Amino acid sequence: MKKATLCYIRRGKPGEKTESGGGSHEYLMLYRNKKKDDPNEGKWIGVGGKIEPGETPDECMLREVREETGLELTDYHFCGVIHFISDTWEDEDMYLYRAEIRGAGGGDKAGSDEAPACCDEGELRWIPEEQLMDLPMWEGDKLFLKPLMEGAEKINLTLRYEGEELI
Repeated sequence: MKKATLCYIRRGKPGEKTESGGGSHEYLMLYRNKKKDDPNEGKWIGVGGKIEPGETPDECMLREVREETGLELTDYHFCGVIHFISDTWEDEDMYLYRAEIRGAGGGDKAGSDEAPACCDEGELRWIPEEQLMDLPMWEGDKLFLKPLMEGAEKINLTLRYEGEELI
C-alpha cells in the first residue's frame, strides 16, 4: 500500500484583501498537467507526495511542500488519514494536512502575490476559497476538503473508486 501526504496551504484573513480582490482566504492549489502517467492529470489538488523509507508523514509533507513550492512551513496541522481504495491504482493511505501562511505573499516569499515558482508536476495557483469546489478535482477530495476548510480537527475517511468514479 502506498503512503503519501497532502497539504492544503491557506493564506489571508477574513476581511483582508487577497490577490483576487476578495475578502476570503485563498488556497495554494496544484493543477496536475506535467507528469507522465499521472493518475491526477487534469485535476486540482493540494501539495504533497510519497513518503520515503525512514521518513515520518510530517517530514514528508514539509519536504514535498519545500520541493514543489519553495515554501518553508512552520504553522501546520495534521488532520487525519484518508484511505483510498481503487480498482485501477495502488491503494493508498494519505496523511492530510492543513497549513497557514501569514500575510499576502506567504512563507519565504512574503510580500509577493505571485504563486510560488514553477513546479515540475503542474501549475501552482492561489485560488479563492469560494471557487475551490468548482475546480476539476476528485469527487472524494471534496468530501474531506470542505471540513478541512471549515477547520475540522480530525478527518478520517475511506474512499473507494472504480476508475475515476467514487462509489
